[in-house]
Amino acid sequence: MRKLESAASDPDRYFLALVGSDERKLRIGDYRLLALLDPTTRTILIERVDHRSRVYR
Repeated sequence: MRKLESAASDPDRYFLALVGSDERKLRIGDYRLLALLDPTTRTILIERVDHRSRVYR
């Protein structure tokens, strides 16, 4: 939660774009959070959180 709260203040700094997708990823240790960012409303829509070996499947 702390990492996500930090990322909420400046999402472009923390989230990286995924190739061929509108989703962005946030690295949290061995886990990844995949989300959609809406810059007009400054909303982060979390889609998936899982271990890095499974999250991209």
